[in-house]
Amino acid sequence: MSDKNDIEQWVRDNNIRTIRLETISLDGVASGKYLSVAKFLSGVAKGYSFCDVVFGVDLANEPQVGFDFGTWRGEMGDIFLQPDFDTLVVDPVAPGLAAVICDITDRDGNPLPTCARSTLRKQVRELESAGYSLTAAIEIEATVFENSIAVARAAGFCDLRPLGGGAGALYVLGRPLEFNRYMDAVSERLDAMGIQWEGWCDESAPGQVEFNLPPSDAMSAVDNYNRVKFVMRQVAFEQDHSVTFMARWSSDYYGQGAHINLSLTKDGVNVFHNAERPSQPSLEMEWFVAGALDTMAAATSFSFPTINSYRRIEELNGPPTTITWGVENKSTAIRAICRDSKQSRLEYRIPSSDANLYLAFAAFLAGGRQGLDNRQEPPAPLDVMAWSLPGGVDPLPGNLVDAVDALRQDSALTKALGPELVDYWLGTRRWEWLRFHTGGGDPDNGVSAWELQRYFELV
Repeated sequence: MSDKNDIEQWVRDNNIRTIRLETISLDGVASGKYLSVAKFLSGVAKGYSFCDVVFGVDLANEPQVGFDFGTWRGEMGDIFLQPDFDTLVVDPVAPGLAAVICDITDRDGNPLPTCARSTLRKQVRELESAGYSLTAAIEIEATVFENSIAVARAAGFCDLRPLGGGAGALYVLGRPLEFNRYMDAVSERLDAMGIQWEGWCDESAPGQVEFNLPPSDAMSAVDNYNRVKFVMRQVAFEQDHSVTFMARWSSDYYGQGAHINLSLTKDGVNVFHNAERPSQPSLEMEWFVAGALDTMAAATSFSFPTINSYRRIEELNGPPTTITWGVENKSTAIRAICRDSKQSRLEYRIPSSDANLYLAFAAFLAGGRQGLDNRQEPPAPLDVMAWSLPGGVDPLPGNLVDAVDALRQDSALTKALGPELVDYWLGTRRWEWLRFHTGGGDPDNGVSAWELQRYFELV
C-alpha cells in the first residue's frame, strides 16, 4: 500500500486518529513520534521531519563527541522518517491508534548511512540480485520482573524479584499463573496486530522467557522482532511488571541472546540443504559459513554493542566464545542445522538481546555473501564442545575495545556495510567505552549500577 488514496481510505476504515511512527536508533532504542491523521496524510510522499540529534546523543541523552559526525549531519538539522506502508497496522493498545515502521532518509529521500533498517535492506537486496531469497526466524530472550517499572527505577534496578519465582532452570512448566497471564497478554496483542508467533518457554534464569517467531522474509523478521520487544514492554508496564533485554542484568544469572536462523533459496530450492547427504552441509552453506567466520571478529561489535554485552560471554554459560561452526553443535558461534529441505538452515548464535538486530543481521549477511561470491572453504566443522578449548581456535573479541579494533581493521566488511556507517558506529562504540570508564563503571566487579541505569529500560 503506497497510494495516498488507499492510505487515506485505510485510515478511515479503521477509525484512526493517531499514528505512531516507529524507527530504531543505532543503539537499538525504539524511537519515533506520534502524528495526527492530517499531519500523517500530508507527509505520505515526502516523509516526516526528525531531528538528527537522535544520532548525536547517547543512551544517557548526552552529546557524543570526539569523532566525525559525517556529511549527513547538520547542526541539529532535519532528517526524515519515511514510512514503509506495508508495515502499517492498527495498534490495539488504544482506540484509534495505528503504527508504521519507518526508514530514515535525508531531505532528498536517500537512505541515511546510519539508518540500520536500510543497512539490512541493502544486504538483502544484494543477495536477491544474486538470485537468492532469504527466510529468517529470530528467538527473543528477556527477563520479566514482579516489580513495576516505577519500583524498579526507585531501586536502581537492583534487588528485583523475577516473575515466576527465584528458581532458575529450563523448560519448567510449574511457574505461577501470573507468568502465563503476562505471556498470554503479549501473544493476544501480537495476534491483534497480525504478528505471528510460534511459542514461548521458560528459559535458563529466573523470570527469563524465550519467545519464538516463525520464519518470514528477512526484513519482516527483524521488524517483527522489534515490535515484539515493544509489546512486551507495553504489557509489562500495564500489568505493573518490568522487563529487560539487557544482555546480562545480574552477575548471578545467565545472560540473554537473540539468535538468528537463516536459510537461502534459489529457484525455489533451499541451497543450504544437501540433497545427497541431508545430514551434511551443502557447498553453498559451507561457502556462506566461511565468509561469516572470516568477518566474525569484525562483526562482533554489532552483535555485542554495549559494555554489558560482554558480561554474557563466559565459558560453559551457553553463548559462543569462539569463532567456530559445527553441525548441530550449539556451543559454536554458527550452528549448521542439516536435516530435510524445509529445516536445513544456519543459526547465528552470537547476538545478545541488546543488539540492534538490523545491524547484527546485516553484518552476518555481508560476511556470508563474501563467502558465496568467493566460494570460500571454511575450516572443518567443530565436533567437540567449543568452550574451554586448549588452543588453536580464535576466540571472539572479549571486550568492546577489541571488537572495535577488529572492525576498524577489516576493510571488506566496512566496504560491504558502508564506510560512513562503520566510521560513525566506531565513534559511538568508543564513546560508550569512554563513558563507562569515566562514569563509575568497573569491568572487574560484575554488572554495575552504571550499566543498569543505562541499559535496563532502553536497549
